[in-house]
Amino acid sequence: PPIDDSWSDEEEDELLDVETAVQLGIPDGPLDSSADLSDPTVSRLGGHPTFLSAPPPPIIHATCPNCSNIMQLLIQIWCPMEQSPNDRALFVWACPFSSCQRKQGSVRAWRELRYNDKYAQKLEKKLAQQKEKEARARAAADAAAKRVQPKTNPFALAAAPTSNPFGLGSQIFGSSDPQSSPAEPEASETDSAYRNGSPDEASSESEDEVDQGEEEADALAAAIQATSLDDSPWKAAPAYSPLYLSTVSEYLPPPPKVKLPAGVTVDLDDDKVSKDKDGGGWAKEGYENSMDVDHAFERFSKRVSYEGEQCLRYELGGTPLPFSSDKVFDSLFPVPPVPPLPVTKPDFMVTPPRKRTYALDSLPPCPHCRSRRVFECQLMPNLINVLQPTRGQETGKGKTLTDDERRAEVLRTLKGQSTSGRGMEWGTCMIFSCEKDCGANDGETESSWREEHVLVQWDE
Repeated sequence: PPIDDSWSDEEEDELLDVETAVQLGIPDGPLDSSADLSDPTVSRLGGHPTFLSAPPPPIIHATCPNCSNIMQLLIQIWCPMEQSPNDRALFVWACPFSSCQRKQGSVRAWRELRYNDKYAQKLEKKLAQQKEKEARARAAADAAAKRVQPKTNPFALAAAPTSNPFGLGSQIFGSSDPQSSPAEPEASETDSAYRNGSPDEASSESEDEVDQGEEEADALAAAIQATSLDDSPWKAAPAYSPLYLSTVSEYLPPPPKVKLPAGVTVDLDDDKVSKDKDGGGWAKEGYENSMDVDHAFERFSKRVSYEGEQCLRYELGGTPLPFSSDKVFDSLFPVPPVPPLPVTKPDFMVTPPRKRTYALDSLPPCPHCRSRRVFECQLMPNLINVLQPTRGQETGKGKTLTDDERRAEVLRTLKGQSTSGRGMEWGTCMIFSCEKDCGANDGETESSWREEHVLVQWDE
């Protein structure tokens, strides 16, 4: 039989997965290196926190408001913003005791900022260079516009003569010969310098690379020295076995091809929308408002199934992925208003199903700068499976209780508040941070702490 050799790049591109704007956090093996354990720029799952500056913050920041026990670190993320002079890290703690599950404050998130003077100078220098390039571009554009002279209509009343036959114009108003004007070669030199970069810019870029290398080395050495927890209560706090956290881009399979009649369009699921599209389509497509099927959980399961190992979803300013249809879902994706019924025609009318869309109105603003909070990341259920208690935590061995502690544990058991049971029961934890990333920028405080808003959807 004849062989069909027809092939095109378009057919292959249609089979490729679509990249979204979400970064996925994947566990990447045990974190055993002592240098990495003391480096705040190394993101991790579990373990003890490594702070950006010394002295470390009070351990009260990681205390459960329900049982007053020290919570355990779930994740530490190194997440500086490119256009910010601050080093930035995000910490999420959770209480592992079953008596504290489904209670407010059992999961807490803190954001630490440290002003980086060297990087601030580098940003200022980059900004000055960018403004200089923009000024050169505008000057080159203006020079090019001046070179393009409009054609003169010789029959127009206000038309100027193309040349002065008597030579008086050059004596009174200066030379009008366009060939004597040096504007054109100067403009071309400017364009060349702007396109290729001046020697000063080249040298400054090389100096920036050297400064960056020295800056990273100094920052690492300072971090290892300054954030030691040997003499701190943080070192004695309970902790899960630490793991490396690697980030990968999220890829989704392309939508299936469906042959439709002419003139028919389909609103594609936003899971298939590329990150290059405006808004990603995720917040615009919405959720159907139905009592029969939990569309939120179905969508969650489908989205997570494409990368089952994900422990974190990170998309600053993006849209969270709700776990189920609960009160948290209702607050973030409110029920749309009911369309008004017709007054003149009370006949039966078929209305399309109402869809919920993402809204930030229910979130409290930042208590420090009053800016709104935006979604930053969320913890995924696989994190519970990945985190393993260290030796002696699960059975309670390795710790000798005093008589007072034993009596207090008995009283908590009688009241139904025993902390002997362990196990987290959340489906996802969403962290919403200050949109302006505010901090204590008073010139004297090197670092600042901000507690961010956490919404937890529990696994019912």
